Amino acid sequence: MSDTAVRTQQAQQETKAVKGTGWGSRLLRHRTSILFLAPFFLLFLVFTVIPVFTAAGMSLTYYNILEPARWVGLENYKQLFLDDDIFLKAIGNTLTFAVFTGPLGYCMSFILAWLISNIPQKYRFFFTLCFYTPAITSSVAMSVVWLYLFSGDRYGLINHWLMKLGLFDEPWLWLQDVNTIMPVIVIVALWTSMGTGFLAFLAGLTNVSPELYEAGVIDGVRYRWQELWYITLPSVKPQLLFGAVLTIVSSLQVYDISMNLAGFPSTLYAGHTIMTHLYDYAFIRFEMGYAAAIAVVLFLLMVGLNRLIFNLLGERD
Repeated sequence: MSDTAVRTQQAQQETKAVKGTGWGSRLLRHRTSILFLAPFFLLFLVFTVIPVFTAAGMSLTYYNILEPARWVGLENYKQLFLDDDIFLKAIGNTLTFAVFTGPLGYCMSFILAWLISNIPQKYRFFFTLCFYTPAITSSVAMSVVWLYLFSGDRYGLINHWLMKLGLFDEPWLWLQDVNTIMPVIVIVALWTSMGTGFLAFLAGLTNVSPELYEAGVIDGVRYRWQELWYITLPSVKPQLLFGAVLTIVSSLQVYDISMNLAGFPSTLYAGHTIMTHLYDYAFIRFEMGYAAAIAVVLFLLMVGLNRLIFNLLGERD
């Protein structure tokens, strides 16, 4: 028997040895893939799974760092939804913020990425840098600029313009008035919303095969909007899903813009969000059990919204 035949027979015997339907057989059969994935799973377990379960367990206790944790059951959740009016206001503010900044920021990111992808290659870097820079600029530095724009005295740039045009007789307290705090926060958030999702859209759009557009012309596609609807959007569906998940997470986790612009606490808690409430109880009051309950509620809210997005944009197969 030749060497080739011997090696083939040995390979067939090894295949039969590992072939099976049990977990052990499947793990042995895919051992190489599992070894490559092991570092990610280890990091995901240590920094995501374990902290989530730890927070869920801590939310059922009273823990103030100085004393041992004391079991209180669902008392923290009862207090959150029945006795904590500020938390309920924070939920309303957060959802209001997410409703405006989520869809608007998502659509703005995609439209700008689509427009940039249609300009010549040599100009794309300049426009990409212009729109992406606000997202990577320090929130403190951005707040300094916006604080100057929306300053409540006559030296604030917007007040100065409005008074010079005769629209206002006296300065408006943009960041102290309960009716304008949230709109200002939304405007600033939209300005800084061209982040990773914007880059993901741009990368997906620039990598759509030109052959698809040529085939579309043959099939009757005549207008740019038809190309967008029938060719471009289906081709960048993974990037659309990725951008949607990032938008949801960033919308629900807003707190730095609110704290830097409206202060902490804001006037009548008009700019108070779930993350601001979490920061208050975790790092100012050091009531870690109560803060963990807030974190669990925020986590479940994110999971629910992300599940909805996966059902809308995810692939069935």
